[in-house]
Amino acid sequence: MDIKRTLLWIIFSCSILVLWNNWQNENLIKTNQEILLPESNNNNLQKHVPLLKDSKKETVKSYIDLAKKLMDDTVTVENDVLKITFSKTGAQIVKAELLKYTNQNDNKHTILLDINDNFLYTIQSGLLGKENIPNHNNKFNLLSNKKISDQNIEISFSCESGDVILIKTFILSMNSYAIKVNHKVINKNDKSINPHLYLQILRDSSEPTDSSSFYKTFNGVALYSEKEKFQKVSFKDISNNKAKYAKKSENGWIAMIQHYFATACIPSSNSNRNNEIVEVDNENKIFAARTIESLGQIEPDSYHENLSFLWIGPQDQKQMSEISKGLDLVVDYGVFTIIAKPLFNLMNWIFSLTKNWGWTIVLLTVFVKMIFFPLASKSYRSMARLKKISPRIQSIKEQCGDDTKRFNSSIIELYRKEKINPLGGCLPMIIQIPVFISLYWVLLSSVEMRGAPWIFWIKDLSATDPFMILPILMMITMVVQIKLNPSPPDPVQAKVMMIMPLVFGGMMFFFPSGLVLYWCINNILSIAQQWFITRETSRQ
Repeated sequence: MDIKRTLLWIIFSCSILVLWNNWQNENLIKTNQEILLPESNNNNLQKHVPLLKDSKKETVKSYIDLAKKLMDDTVTVENDVLKITFSKTGAQIVKAELLKYTNQNDNKHTILLDINDNFLYTIQSGLLGKENIPNHNNKFNLLSNKKISDQNIEISFSCESGDVILIKTFILSMNSYAIKVNHKVINKNDKSINPHLYLQILRDSSEPTDSSSFYKTFNGVALYSEKEKFQKVSFKDISNNKAKYAKKSENGWIAMIQHYFATACIPSSNSNRNNEIVEVDNENKIFAARTIESLGQIEPDSYHENLSFLWIGPQDQKQMSEISKGLDLVVDYGVFTIIAKPLFNLMNWIFSLTKNWGWTIVLLTVFVKMIFFPLASKSYRSMARLKKISPRIQSIKEQCGDDTKRFNSSIIELYRKEKINPLGGCLPMIIQIPVFISLYWVLLSSVEMRGAPWIFWIKDLSATDPFMILPILMMITMVVQIKLNPSPPDPVQAKVMMIMPLVFGGMMFFFPSGLVLYWCINNILSIAQQWFITRETSRQ
């Protein structure tokens, strides 16, 4: 009975993780596609954000080729954490290099935005409304590229088209992944204009290079407003016209997110805006996430300025929460947020003391085990009492032979006589499941683990153990735990239990070392607790 419970506990826990992982990525809030600007009596009003220039006349492959031409005339600016490349076509960001992060495979700086043969990821902006006014297809002139203070770097572009001048100014601050963007629209017409400003993220649906087939993380669109709160939209649902999302809002942001990193457009004004998420190229699976807002009426020889922000970088919850409300929710723990957030905050506090994420995981695991020690104690005492009477259970089995009914009634009578609840060890374990899942997601989702060393051979807690020491240690701890439990009366059960460490330990070869470290420490502490309680129980 005890072995069955242990086996079921292991299978149930792992199944919960797998099912929850899949549910998080499949059961997403969906979207309608087409959004038009407000109706106007002007038939020349441009209502749609344009595609790349003349792309509809090209073949599918040349759409990518056309995008690559954006890299022909570029200018670069950088602070201490970001290196940003702008194309003079549209003054759009065509490459973003994260200077504090490196790839696991080649140790080069992580490139979040880029345009090449196999990848398309860019941030664009422009105007809609009057025909021929500046958008991301127009050629812009570089106005300035300078350091305006010890902490800030400014780069500006200008374009005049259709008697409208659009000046884009980007300000990068030191130690920040947030970019301040000012759009200045100057009306040179002899009539007033009513332009709309769009901020757009364009990318394909390819998975990040460091993604794993053993655990799935979300890769798609996210948006937030104070009314609708946080929503996620998968690329698959957009392609199948099955997604839904808040089409209109008065605040918030729209973003593309992937494991550890995100890009977001954050309009700063609390004005009415439309959100739009569309597939612009079905064959190459290229998607656009954009927000469109009215700039109001601009009189002749007058101008209007609009301030917004971009986020290009890691899912740093502290920095993101300071930039915009709800932006830190891109690190999504789902229904376990109420548990995961405090665990993450506790982990950060421990790190402020240790300055090492590996030791932080160790101490966090110890703390969680201490909190649940009373529950674990009840569970282990129940298991110890079952182990104590296991010889009598084996004797009853031999006496009853194949008479299952007699065997079951005899076992029930034995439990009653010894005042043992065979399910007494299950409830304490079940209560711990939400915390177990929450801690799993905290460690899996935290960008702080990426590139963070522990000791000796562990140079990156988000990567697999290069020498497989932790997975092997985990297998050993699982074997020890099995030995501490009563031997199963059924030989088949005994064989299955001995195979379990190989199965689950083998899976750990492909999991991040930070997660495996947590499971190893958790198992070691569980073994110590069980050994101590079993010894105390046997003396009674």
